[in-house]
Amino acid sequence: MRSMETPDTPETPAATAGDHAGDRAGDHAASGEGGGEKAPAPTGIAAQNWDTAAADPQYRAAVVDLLGALAYGELAAFERLAEDAKLAPTLEDKAELAKMASAEFHHFERLRGRLSAVGEEPTAAMEPFAAALDGFHRQTAPSDWLEGLVKAYVGDSIASDFYREVAARLDSDTRDLVLQVLDDTGHASFAIEKVRAAIEADPRVGGRLALWARRLMGEALSQAQRVVADRDALSTMLVGGLAGGFDLAEVGRMFSRITEAHTKRMAALGLAA
Repeated sequence: MRSMETPDTPETPAATAGDHAGDRAGDHAASGEGGGEKAPAPTGIAAQNWDTAAADPQYRAAVVDLLGALAYGELAAFERLAEDAKLAPTLEDKAELAKMASAEFHHFERLRGRLSAVGEEPTAAMEPFAAALDGFHRQTAPSDWLEGLVKAYVGDSIASDFYREVAARLDSDTRDLVLQVLDDTGHASFAIEKVRAAIEADPRVGGRLALWARRLMGEALSQAQRVVADRDALSTMLVGGLAGGFDLAEVGRMFSRITEAHTKRMAALGLAA
């Protein structure tokens, strides 16, 4: 899954915040924009390591769900990048996507290894999320190269924002792993460069891609809500049933931050939100 933070200055698309995704993710999740402010010290489960936090069976179940969803997402991202490469207009573009696909598969292997290390069967952890994620990708299959780039940049970034928000409430060991596998594989600056160049060459492209991105936003948020609603342990953690979780008001603020980040990414692409 590509983690593509929003550029702070959309006018310079190459300067994506994805360059700082690893060390800014916790701050971003805790405060939305961050603005250079230091995140508050972790409390509750976020201040514990896995061995301590996993003593709570409900928390353990929520983390297994989270890692299972992420692992399947990474595997699906690998598959989609390989498919997107078939639409690439140049050999150079194909090679770039192949490199990104390799990075996604490496992320999948790390998550699979972590599930095994904590005594869980990776396939069983992923299976509950396969139908929802596969359905999302069927409903949002790109019709061309540019739609594929927009989907990777906008669609996957919405999911990444969601997981970053959750990561701020995880134990330190799980949080570190989640943030590392959400790290940008280079797709952010690549997508921005190609999409903006296409719009400059033919401004009519912008309208079509803007509509496409709005559709992706709606489908991605709906899919995230369905996944959470179907998994009791994960939803309980999000709405505050576990120590350090979100309350309902915070869930609303979380989705507001995700929507705001989407608007900034649209601006980075040169599209209207």
